[in-house]
Formats: sequence, structure tokens, C-alpha cells
Amino acid sequence: MSGTLLPGWARRTAAWCAVALLVAAVGWLALSLLAQVRLVAVAAVAAVLLAAALDPVARRLRWAGAPRWLAALTGVLLLALPATVGVLVWSRSSGQLPQLEGALTAAVDRIRRLLVSEPVSLDPGQVDRARDVVVGRLADAVPDPAAGATMVLEALSGVVLAGFVLFFLLKDGRRLWWWTVAAAPSRHRARVAASGAEAWATLSSYAVGIALVALIDAAGIGLALFVLGVPLALSLTVLVFLGGFVPYLGATVSGSVAVLVTLVTEGGAAAVIVLGVVLVVQLLEGYVLHPLIVGRAVDVHPVVILLAVSAGALLGGIIGAVVAVPLVAVTHRVAAYLRTGHRTTIAT
Repeated sequence: MSGTLLPGWARRTAAWCAVALLVAAVGWLALSLLAQVRLVAVAAVAAVLLAAALDPVARRLRWAGAPRWLAALTGVLLLALPATVGVLVWSRSSGQLPQLEGALTAAVDRIRRLLVSEPVSLDPGQVDRARDVVVGRLADAVPDPAAGATMVLEALSGVVLAGFVLFFLLKDGRRLWWWTVAAAPSRHRARVAASGAEAWATLSSYAVGIALVALIDAAGIGLALFVLGVPLALSLTVLVFLGGFVPYLGATVSGSVAVLVTLVTEGGAAAVIVLGVVLVVQLLEGYVLHPLIVGRAVDVHPVVILLAVSAGALLGGIIGAVVAVPLVAVTHRVAAYLRTGHRTTIAT
């Protein structure tokens, strides 16, 4: 009799709501646990993304007859040169962070003066409060020397840990995956294995594509900054490159910072040129680079990507914004496979 108290549609809705709440609770618990081991989580995420990008190289070396350990070591060593260059560039550009903070603060003050003067004439009190919030965030983003030394040690620890995890993922990744598949019920193992292969192909294509897009963004905007003689060109180029790993929003924010710094250091004419370059790069990224390079892996509407990046940033900061899109892409691709049963061939 109790089963007739609610109509069928209400019982089904309640069941799905209970499932959604359970999934949300499990996700919140997982994020809370990862926050307690943030360094390990970041190293593991970086290793997985790098392994996805380097797996095609290691696989071709194994096909050519190289031992698994040698193919994995070669893949890791392929990162040695760009990683060394990146460390050198970062060590040089990190010394410019206080100057970058000062330039951005000056840009904010200039915008503040424009907003409180004619013809805009906003309330000075409200503008000052907004200015203080922005400047405070900028000050928090630039660590003091002691905190900077701690960050360097943590970064080196993370790099070493990520390197070890990357090596074993390239060497024993297939064995680890089949060990995971063996834990599934026997009747579902074929679908689990195929879903994993689909997810890995998607992640591999995305990792290679987004790195290439970020490099092109940094090359275009960085070249303009160096030609114009912007004093903080190196730091801004690194910022644009890192921002390129956050689709759409990352390049927009880092490009805006480049325009503001150019406005303060080189004047309005140079800032307009940089703004034009940023807009061209953004259009190139949105209409050419992403559809051609990343689009085959991320078959998701841009609105969904923006929502995923925003949610990831709110939940996990920069790391959450970086992993949000590949997570959505992998989930979408695996769901499409489970729904249709058709594999998707993705170039890697």
C-alpha cells in the first residue's frame, strides 16, 4: 500500500535525486581528501597528463623493439630539455613578480581615477573598496622571500614525485590498467577496458593539443611584447603560456594582464597594439586552433567548457580549472561510447 502513496514519476525522481546527492557527497569527500594531500594530488595529475601526451612516443619506441623501461625513460628525458628551459625562464621571471605587482597596482589606480572622474563619475567610496580588494589579491599572489623559498622546495618535491610517477605510468601503465580492469565483474570487463581505452585516447589528444595551443598563444603575444620593449615581457609570456592551459578564460585573463602592464609601462598606443594582438590570438584560438587541434578530443560546446572551467576554479583553484575540461571531455566520450557502443578514433 505504501508503494501507491506516490506516483511512479515521483518515486523515480526521488531515486535519481538520492543518487545525485550521493554522488555529490562522494565528490565533496574526495575533494576534501585531495586538499589534504595537495602536493601529491598535483603531482599525480601532472604525471597523468604528461603520460597521456608522451604515451604515443613510448608506444612507438616499444613497437620498434625498445625495452619498456627504455621507452619510458626516453619519454621522461624528452621533458628534460623543455623542463630545464622552463625552470631557467621561471627563475628569471619570478624575480620580476614584485615589479609585475607594482605595474598592475599602478594600472588599477589609473583605472580608478578614470572611474571617479568625468564623464563616468562613479561613487569614489565604492571604487576605492573595489580597488583595495584587487590590490590585496595582487599582494597575496606575490609571496615573500621565505614563502617563495618554501614554494620552490615544494615545487621541486612535486617535480621529483611527478617524474617517478610518469616513468612508471609509461613503463607499467598498461599493466596497472589491466589490474584495475580485473577488479570489475567478468561480464563487464570488456566494456570497462574499451571505455578506458577511449578515455586514454581522448586525454592523450587533449594533452598534446592544449599544450600546442598554449605555446602558440604565448609565442604570438610574447613576440608583440618583446617587439614593443615591454619591461616585463618574459614574465607576461610565461603567464600567457600557463593561462593557455585553461581554455578561453586563461588566455583572456593573462592577455588582459599583458594589456594593463603595457598601458602602465609603455603608454596607451602600445597598449592598444597589445590589445589588438590579444584579440587576434583569441579569435585564432577560438575559431581555428581549438576546433582543429583540440576539438576532436573535446567534442563539447564552448558554453559547457566555460561552465566546467568556472566550476573547477571555484572547487579546486587553478588546478581545478586545468583539469575540469579534460575531465568533462573524458566523461563525455566514455558516456557516448557506453550509449552507442561505437569507438571513436582520435589521432594522438
